[in-house]
Order: sequence, then C-alpha cells, then structure tokens
Amino acid sequence: MANGILLMTRAPAALTVAFLLLLGTVGVSVHGQLQFGFYSDACSDAEDIVTAVVENARHHPPRPRPPPGCDASVLITSTGGAAEVNNNKHQGLRGQDVVEAAKAAIEEQCPGVVSCADIIALASRDAIAMTNGPSFQVPTGRRDGLSSNLRDADVLPDVSDSIQVLRSKFAASGLNDRDLVLLTAAHTIGTTACFFVKDRLYGYRGGAGSDPSIPAPFLSELKSRCAPGDFNTRVPLDRGSEGSFDDSIYRNIRAGLVPIASDAALDASNATAALVASYLGAAAPSFAQDFVGAMLKMGTIGAITGDAGEVRDVCSAFNAN
Repeated sequence: MANGILLMTRAPAALTVAFLLLLGTVGVSVHGQLQFGFYSDACSDAEDIVTAVVENARHHPPRPRPPPGCDASVLITSTGGAAEVNNNKHQGLRGQDVVEAAKAAIEEQCPGVVSCADIIALASRDAIAMTNGPSFQVPTGRRDGLSSNLRDADVLPDVSDSIQVLRSKFAASGLNDRDLVLLTAAHTIGTTACFFVKDRLYGYRGGAGSDPSIPAPFLSELKSRCAPGDFNTRVPLDRGSEGSFDDSIYRNIRAGLVPIASDAALDASNATAALVASYLGAAAPSFAQDFVGAMLKMGTIGAITGDAGEVRDVCSAFNAN
C-alpha cells in the first residue's frame, strides 16, 4: 500500500515518484533485512531491466508513474472489487502496466526471484532520476504480500486532511515533520484530477463556497480549469514546474499556489512551514539529499523480507500455491 496523498498524480513528461510504503504498516512481521545489491548474484540484470522498462515508458504516453506499495498489495486485481486498489483512496492510480512489463522481462531471465514490491521501489527510484532528480541506490530484498483488502487503504492520508491529522498519521509510522515536508515534495512532479480539488473550489468545509486561503487569481485559474462537475481534467501539482524535480513545490506552497489542500496545509503549522522555508534558504543545497534519505527511511517501514510473503509470478495475482 502507499501514501494516499500521491495516488492522484500522473506525470506529464516522465514518471513521477511514488511513496514506497503505506503509512500504517508498522507491525508487519519482518524477517531479515533489506540490502543493497540483493539480486547481484541471483539476478544480476534485474535493476538494469527495470531501468530500461521505465525509460521506455517515459517515451510512450500516457506516462504513468510506478504505483506505490511496500508489499505490492495495491497491484492485486479483484473481479469482486474487494482488493486494495478498489479503495477510493487509490482513484486515478497509474503505472501497473510498467511494473508488469518489468516483471515479465525479469521473469524471462530470472523466474521466481525478483519481487513486485522491489520492482516498484526500483522503478520509483528511476522515475526520480529521469525527471532531473537525484540518482541513488535502493536497498532490495522485499517480498510480496499475501493479502490485499479494500479497507486497508482507509488509514491513508487524504487530500483534505488537516496538518494536525497529517502529522499524526506520519508520526504513527515513525516519520517526523521533516519527513512529511520532504516526502510531500514528491508533488514537484505530476498532475492531479479536478476530483481532488473540487471541494476547495466549490464545497469548502461542506458549504458552497471556496477555500478563502487560495489567492484570488489562482482561484480563478483553477476554476477555469476545473468547472463544476468536471472531475477528470488534470491540473499541475507544482504550478509552472510540474515536469521537473526541483524545490518549486515549496515556493508554491508558501505562496498558496498549490491545488490540493494537503499540500497547502504544510504552511498552516509553524513547524512544517519553517521546514518548507528552510529548503528555500540555507538548507536548500541539502534538499535532494534529504529527500532521498526520507524516501529510504520510508522504504524500510513494513517491508516483508526473508521467508515471509512470496515472490509473485505476475504482479496482479497471488501465486496459486
């Protein structure tokens, strides 16, 4: 599963970053540890294969990002609509085909070795690098989960969550305010559907008005893109810089020029607002490095390793045995 704040995004020029973990999976049994180069002996070409598939995907629109998931439970499909992917928190999720393509290519060389969960992690890393973001190594050795339930995603952060709720949900998984600010910066890439903006424009706090914190010119801009009843048109998450990994998202947060409420909420707390400002000041040079650190930190929470779980034959279905 994954952080719901990012599930509505789609990159316009390349794959966008996906959170690797579900907030709320602390407590999943973990046996063994993740490590760099986990497949160096058993499937030495695994990481190169994933990179090649992601590179190919970014040149063939639509360019969906890799879907998130520490145990790849979000990839499971269900004819009865009972799988995690069917939760409304995952509406607009893209990129399953990228993961399946990478899995199929790897299976040809190394059947039964590389998990779908690790493919997601590797593809997410590659997506960052391919949008002018930092390049970094990802520890691997995850196993795929054995369950996928509709209600599992209920605990995910929501686009309408207040800053207090966001901080609480991150803290429940051992993530602090800095992690929240850094991981939200993943919205420097991609777009969101008007579905996730409509309440700020036409139904603020259950009424019929607009969020008064949105600057008037930006409110007019959003309303011109997202007419009443239009749920599908997409708007940039990072106004003016949605195709490149950079710190522009923080400038837009400070200026009130972000479309979804959960991003704007970072400016509503002195603690998170100060961290946003710091990455536009003295700490700016460390932004990319700190972002990678937060990604790697999150990527270890709830990971299934060792003999637990399984390595799926195809990512969309549990193994028959």
